[in-house]
Amino acid sequence: MNAMTNPAPTEDPAQAITTIETIPFADLTLSDLNPRTIVSESGIEALAENIRALGLIQNLAGLRTEAGVEIVAGGRRLRALALLQDDPRFATVPVQLAPDEEIARTWASTENAHREAMHPADEIRDYGAMSGRGASVPQIAMAYGVTEAHVYRRLALSKLPAPVIDALRDGEISLGNAAAFTVGEDEKAILTVLEQVRGTGASDHRIKTSLRPQAVGHDDRRAVFVGLDAYREAGGPVTNDLFADQVLLGDADLLDDLFGKALAAAAETVKAEQGWSWVEPATGTNIGYWEIEQAKMERIYAAPGDLTDEEADRFEELGELAETEALDEDGWTEHRTLEAQAEGSFTDAQKAHAGAMVYVDRDGDLCVQGGIVRAQDKKAARDAGILASSRHGGDDGPKDPISAKLRDDLTRSTRAARQDALLDDPKLALHLLAYALSGKSGRTRVFGLRTEPVETVPSVEDGLTRDKRLAKIEAPSAHPWERPEAQDFAAFRKRGDRKVMDLLHRHLCALLDTDGTDLQAQIDKLTGLEVRKTWTPTAENFFGRVSTAYLLDLWCDLLGLNPDHPKATTFAKLKKREKAEKLADLFASEDTRSAHGLTKDQCARIAAWTPDGMV
Repeated sequence: MNAMTNPAPTEDPAQAITTIETIPFADLTLSDLNPRTIVSESGIEALAENIRALGLIQNLAGLRTEAGVEIVAGGRRLRALALLQDDPRFATVPVQLAPDEEIARTWASTENAHREAMHPADEIRDYGAMSGRGASVPQIAMAYGVTEAHVYRRLALSKLPAPVIDALRDGEISLGNAAAFTVGEDEKAILTVLEQVRGTGASDHRIKTSLRPQAVGHDDRRAVFVGLDAYREAGGPVTNDLFADQVLLGDADLLDDLFGKALAAAAETVKAEQGWSWVEPATGTNIGYWEIEQAKMERIYAAPGDLTDEEADRFEELGELAETEALDEDGWTEHRTLEAQAEGSFTDAQKAHAGAMVYVDRDGDLCVQGGIVRAQDKKAARDAGILASSRHGGDDGPKDPISAKLRDDLTRSTRAARQDALLDDPKLALHLLAYALSGKSGRTRVFGLRTEPVETVPSVEDGLTRDKRLAKIEAPSAHPWERPEAQDFAAFRKRGDRKVMDLLHRHLCALLDTDGTDLQAQIDKLTGLEVRKTWTPTAENFFGRVSTAYLLDLWCDLLGLNPDHPKATTFAKLKKREKAEKLADLFASEDTRSAHGLTKDQCARIAAWTPDGMV
């Protein structure tokens, strides 16, 4: 062991007597005085390679104790040397030893407190200079103790015009701003944008769009759908944004043209494979009800499929495995098969009168919206029984006898009945909640998860009898801040799990809102929805709000009368109010139905009857 001594007065730490000794690595430990406790494993590995190539340029600093030599400064170097013990050069290590613990504490704090990293601008220029002298990326990475990816990024910055690096050095732009300039290819444009953003705190995005206003990222849905290879083969220019791990497509017009052609080709493929009478491409990211209505088209629906109890259990089991990413390829195939079976399918007769729209969603995936009947095909579809008679009037049929306001009331009453039906299946309610919260329902809103309530009370409440469990839903306090929240929450929890879950279930059911969605029919089937359990037509809520012609037709239909039957002609002579009351009595009174000599089937029909537009 060799040593050098520097004599100095011990009362002055700067002049303290210290020694540099060569000590076996096995005798070194990390001192508790060393302030650095968190290190990067990749950084230690890079430092080890630097020491292996260049040697230990800076000694460790330590304190000799009864347990050996404890390193108080140089913990990263000590960890790196531990990775180099296969190299005999590092079996012993030079260590500067402190004369006492007080000096050791000062060293431990000082080395880290006064260490200053090189400014990024200086680092960029030095990387560029080293590369200019012929140093390779691995050599630069080793010299600086950084990753090769870091070097590649710094070298990309070193190619920027000098004024950009100067602006970074002077604090006029950020490092992120400087990285944004690397997407530019024209020096004049780069300098022009630099003058526009210098000292303004501009965003990286603004700089990129100023330099490449027509550029499109490789993750754009059109680029994903077309594919980078197809775009390049068509002569499209690309630029690699090294800092955003992104490829920029420079010709947006070319991309749009390729996207349109690819989507049209996909439409032809879907038409051939699925058998629709027509398939058209749509450039949007979704085909919703608004788009269909604006085009004066209508939707038809495939009947939901059926799963046996065993198949349903298996489908649920596979779904749980999918959530935990424990499903293999065979499992996914089985899951997709059961899912398709549960969703049902369109018949050949439906496809003969309907078509589909194809579009690309935000992720770049091709989507098919089938079951659309065009305006010019509606009559033929109705004649074939594929499309129900028009409920909303317009050019396709006679004026709807039910007013818009009454239609809205019927919708609300149906929604109320649907919520009541869901009360009897808590498991389904929770499944629907999970489905909605997971985002799997897409743009379909399953529940009215919002601050305002879901509207279920019609303007005329007569005849609407809600399930008591929902009729007693607690309204939120108008001034919740007036209560001690912590105390209130503690009291709430004391209700017990069963009451809390019951409360969750009731409030969840009160938010059900699937009107006009594909999901609606499936929920109605699963709950066995019967609107008449909740809503009964009365003179006030329905019969008094439709035309006299509607009332006469309904009277004859329910009683099985010809228009010239005495019961029909007598009914026709009544005033509208009297007609409404007669029909209401027919629905409400078993004695009235008996007096008219109605059959069991006719009574059952009246008991289940709802206006067109309800379920």
